Amino acid sequence: MQRVFLRSSTIDFSPTRMLHAASTTARRPAPFSQFLRLAALAAGLTTLLPACSDDENDEPVQPAGPAKITVPKAATLSPEGIQYDEAKKYFLVSSRTRGRIGTVKDDSTYTQFADDSLLVSTIGLHLDADRRRLLAAVSDNGTNTRRTKPATQRKLAALAIFNADNGSLSRFVDLGGLRPALAHFANDIAIDKDGNAYITDSLSPIIYKVDLQGTATVFLEDSRLAANPATAFGLNGIVYHPDGYLLVAKSSDGTLYKVPLSNPTGLTTVATGGQNLTGADGLLLVDRQTLLLVAGSQGTVYRLGSTDAWATTTVSGRFATGAVSPTTITRRSPADAYVLYPYQTSAPRFAIVKVGF
Repeated sequence: MQRVFLRSSTIDFSPTRMLHAASTTARRPAPFSQFLRLAALAAGLTTLLPACSDDENDEPVQPAGPAKITVPKAATLSPEGIQYDEAKKYFLVSSRTRGRIGTVKDDSTYTQFADDSLLVSTIGLHLDADRRRLLAAVSDNGTNTRRTKPATQRKLAALAIFNADNGSLSRFVDLGGLRPALAHFANDIAIDKDGNAYITDSLSPIIYKVDLQGTATVFLEDSRLAANPATAFGLNGIVYHPDGYLLVAKSSDGTLYKVPLSNPTGLTTVATGGQNLTGADGLLLVDRQTLLLVAGSQGTVYRLGSTDAWATTTVSGRFATGAVSPTTITRRSPADAYVLYPYQTSAPRFAIVKVGF
């Protein structure tokens, strides 16, 4: 139903005003039937007004998104990263097995968005909506048999930057070359308020930084960030907190770190009160005090809260995904978050599912 909004300063249909108007026009009395029609109109409008907003700047209500989107025609993509582009009204997904990046609409339509021979496996994605950039972490763990090669397998770590409107590759930044003797797997990405990107390495205890000019540096290298055991994945999900620090998860043991941008070596461990977060993967900061964490090996999305600037955290909600190895999560609206299922046991297809706690 269309809502009717009236400004009271323009037309006053109140009974008092109607009676006043009648008295001031006594020389030209209105027929009694006309007065009844006006009074009825006033009463009808009064019933509409409670549904109207007192705030003329209210934003329109976002339509609810689907509970689940299944993509059967892209079964071999094995996506790892996901973002939602509000401007384009579609999800963006990466691909471990093909390297390409695609879009997914609510009707399950998958369309290729970007591809390049440099994209062996695309992992984490981050949409920089303000600058219309799409950033993708690029690695090679041998899952893309068409593009993997000995020179890049477990050595490649890079950041690919695309035009978010047309998919053109604007920059490809080498990260692994900063530490050529180590194994590498670029995994996830966060962006600070100035546009600097921070990328986790799952095979080395490193967080990289890439500025807006494309200059790459080692932001933090610390033995505490190493996987335990060493053969497992280490650093994984990462988010930027507007108070000036990063929150970073380590998959192998579920440790959550707080890393100040002004002093990265002063990183601290977030106390989880004994909660097991092993398998921690993608992160989504909902607000300053709420973090969603996808624990893939547990088949669970945890809602974590903190009231002490992430010195400690507690679990305030859980969402069970089932045996679908969920990887990461994205925000679609202030109220809705969607988790990525790379495959489903019932069929070789991936899905995007609304989280509910």
